[in-house]
Amino acid sequence: MINNILKDRPTKLFIFFCSFFVANALIAECIGGKIFSLEKLFGIPVHTFALFGQDNLSFNLTCGVILWPLEFVMTDIVNEYYGPKAVRRISYIAVSLIAYAFVMFYVAMGVPPADFWIGSGVDDGIPDMTKAFNGIFGQGMWIIMGSIAAFLVSQIVDVTVFHRIKRATGDKHMWLRATGSTLVSQLVDSFIVLFIAFKLGKGWSWQLVLAVCVVNYIYKFTVAILLTPVIYYAERLIEKYLGHKTAAGMKAVAMGKEEEPVLVNE
Repeated sequence: MINNILKDRPTKLFIFFCSFFVANALIAECIGGKIFSLEKLFGIPVHTFALFGQDNLSFNLTCGVILWPLEFVMTDIVNEYYGPKAVRRISYIAVSLIAYAFVMFYVAMGVPPADFWIGSGVDDGIPDMTKAFNGIFGQGMWIIMGSIAAFLVSQIVDVTVFHRIKRATGDKHMWLRATGSTLVSQLVDSFIVLFIAFKLGKGWSWQLVLAVCVVNYIYKFTVAILLTPVIYYAERLIEKYLGHKTAAGMKAVAMGKEEEPVLVNE
């Protein structure tokens, strides 16, 4: 029985999605402490602008946004073939492991460092390895709380919007439910993380929170549109791997229209 389950293609595919989803979320959290210039990345001059009375704004973004759009693409794909329960399950797993990772980061930060290690980065321009380590992994508690809360709520919003659009359109217009749900959930994600981490945690003004939220959302909005073809390409690969009949049956089950399909082994 166990061997049959492990050979089942839909099961193997779900394990891959779950593993990649969790790993991607955790990596995004780890690299999120670095802020990069989007303009410099593309080799264009940095232009500042004003929003909500806030001057000198530009597209300076956390490196976490490089990976977060992929999370929402994965959410839409899992939603399409496995349904909202599966999305919630992998979301809860991801949140639990992210929280666990941050606990371990703080444990590692509290462990007394070896004397030789503290100055081991001097030749590389790092006079104190302990401060460098703590600076990278020691994100503020408000940022951690905001990130986790935003991730969980935005995932629930994505699932809800996705299925409401799908009930209205059926199997047609996958681009509409995938991109539409992502655009709504990304807006929710951007606002919640900034509100908790910086409005509550740092005392930012509402104007600054809204201005930075808009800047982040413009980027996420653009990326969500650009990633739409990726969803269709992924769907084509999945249907080829599972077979059209199995894929169609999984989509029907995901919408609650049919009974669970039988195992499909290699």
